[in-house]
Amino acid sequence: MTRVVVGMSGGVDSSVAAALLKEQGYDVVGVMLRLWSEPSTVDDDGVELVAENKCCSLEAVGDARRVAAALDIPFYVINVEQPFQREIVDFFYEEYRAGRTPNPCLRCNRHIRFTLLLERALALGADYLATGHYVRLDDDPLTGLRRLRMAADRSKDQSYVLHVLSQEQLRHALFPLGAYTKPEVRTMAAERGLPVASKAESQEICFVAGNDYRGFMRRYADATGREAPQSGPILDESGARIGAHDGLAYYTVGQRKGLGVSAPQPLHVLRLDTERNALVVGPAARLERAEFTVRETTWTSGSAPSEPFAALVKTRYKATPAPATVTPLEGGRALVRCDTPLRAITPGQAAVFYGGPDSDETLGGGLIESERASQAASA
Repeated sequence: MTRVVVGMSGGVDSSVAAALLKEQGYDVVGVMLRLWSEPSTVDDDGVELVAENKCCSLEAVGDARRVAAALDIPFYVINVEQPFQREIVDFFYEEYRAGRTPNPCLRCNRHIRFTLLLERALALGADYLATGHYVRLDDDPLTGLRRLRMAADRSKDQSYVLHVLSQEQLRHALFPLGAYTKPEVRTMAAERGLPVASKAESQEICFVAGNDYRGFMRRYADATGREAPQSGPILDESGARIGAHDGLAYYTVGQRKGLGVSAPQPLHVLRLDTERNALVVGPAARLERAEFTVRETTWTSGSAPSEPFAALVKTRYKATPAPATVTPLEGGRALVRCDTPLRAITPGQAAVFYGGPDSDETLGGGLIESERASQAASA
C-alpha cells in the first residue's frame, strides 16, 4: 500500500485532504509541525498577547488529533521550532528592516513544509507528502515534467505560494483539493462527520501575536538584540521633507493610511529609500509601474527559459494575472515588462509567471526588487 504523509493543521482543508486519501486506499499518516512562537507579552494597551503559533496552537493540535482518530490514522507532532525561527522569522524581520514586504508563507512552503517535512515523510517510508493547498498537478504530455496548475476554484488558488517547488518536490507531492471549491470541501467534511467542518480559517501571520506585525518588530528586536527600525524623514517626490516616519519596516508600497502627513490630495507610499532611511510619498497615479525585476527566480521545469517569453504575471497573492513579457537575466534574476502598468509593485513580494495553453500552468517566479535595482537591470 502506498504511504502518504498529510501535513495537518487542524483545519478543514488538511482534514478533508486526509479523508479523501484514506478513501482512495492510501496508507495515511497525519503529521503536524510545531513551529516557533514569540514569548507571551502585552501590547501597548496592556492587553496580554498569548504565545501561540496559530498553525500549531493547543486547539489546532487537539482538532487534528480528533480528526486523525475519526479517520483511524496515526498522528504525530514534529518540533521544527528552531529551523522555523531561523528560516522564516529571522527572514521576515530582516526583510522588513531592509524596506521590503515579505511573504512568509511562500518561504515556509519552500524551506519547512516541502523540505523538512518532506524529508521526514520520506524517512517514515512515505512516497508522498500531501497538504490541503488548492492547486492541481499533472504531467506535461510532451516532456513528462510535473506541472503545477491553478486550482479549479480560482478564488482559492494557492499556486502563488507554491511556485517555488522543484520538480523533485512536486514528484513527491499530492494536493487532493485542487479540483474542489471551498464550499464543496466543507460539505465533504460535514458528510464525513469531521469535527472541523465549520471551523473558521485564519488569514493572519501565524507567528505574530495579535496579528500586530509592527509590535512584533519592536518586540523581536528587543528579544534578539537586533537593531530596531529607526525613525526618519517622509519626503515628497521633489525631496522636500513633509513629515517623519516611525521606521521603514512599518510601511509598505501603496499604503495611504497612517502616514501622519496632510496634503491637498491623498498621499501614498511610493518607495522605501533605505539609503536615506526615507519614506517617499506621492499621488496614487505615481504607483503605477510597467517594468520591474525579480531576484531568486525559480522555474517549475527546473531550468530557466533561454529566451524572453509571454506570460501572465501575478504580483500579489490575490492579484489578477496580467499579461507581460519575462526576460531571464544572469544571476537568477528576470526582467518583467507589463503590457499595461500595474499598481503598487512591492519589493519583497513574489511575482509569479503563468502560461501554457490554458494560461493556468505555473512557470516560475521570483521576489520583486526595488525600483532602483530594476532601473539598473534595464539600463
